[in-house]
Amino acid sequence: MNKLVADIRIPDSKLAVGAAELLREHGNDLLWNHSHRVFLFGALQGKHAGVTFDSELLYISALFHDLGLTKTYSSPDQRFEVDGANAARSYLQSHGVPQESIRLVWDAVALHTTIGIAQYKEPEVALIYSGVGYDVMGENFDSLTEEIRSQVVTAYPRDNFKNKILPAFLEGFKHKPETTFGNIKADVSAMLLPGFERKNFCECVLHSPWKE
Repeated sequence: MNKLVADIRIPDSKLAVGAAELLREHGNDLLWNHSHRVFLFGALQGKHAGVTFDSELLYISALFHDLGLTKTYSSPDQRFEVDGANAARSYLQSHGVPQESIRLVWDAVALHTTIGIAQYKEPEVALIYSGVGYDVMGENFDSLTEEIRSQVVTAYPRDNFKNKILPAFLEGFKHKPETTFGNIKADVSAMLLPGFERKNFCECVLHSPWKE
């Protein structure tokens, strides 16, 4: 593991290393590299903005943010983001981490795809959201220099990430596509899952059991 990338130190506490071992065991190279880029891009944006944040909690949040896509941590009926958040909470509780820190990590993982809310939460939550947005969609792309991006991607390669991540998302929730209702992952199901029909909020209102 690279300990220093683009002047950002990868946390190496016992708690951080244990979380990394879980990702390495249950994830794959795609999630490993993506999760580390999310941490680095989030930390870099936080550093650039002069934001104070807990690097260890940010790192652990990044490691768990997509673990809900894996078979080990995927539930039959919850959003994958919640599965990852619950896994992180269980891990941190087992190591006696304070409740407030656990809450921050839970929120960071659970809200990392929630547009319009996560960016207004605590720094660790907001920076995971911005790190994900930067790596997946290139949001605020020019906020970091090409040199910085190159250092991150050299350490944790993208390796055709654009074409690999969407099928990886679907693989994590194709058994429960109904959990994508009301969130951006419904776009993945609509694009890649044959026969998928989006649930429509307006139809839910108009066809509710209420008489009026």
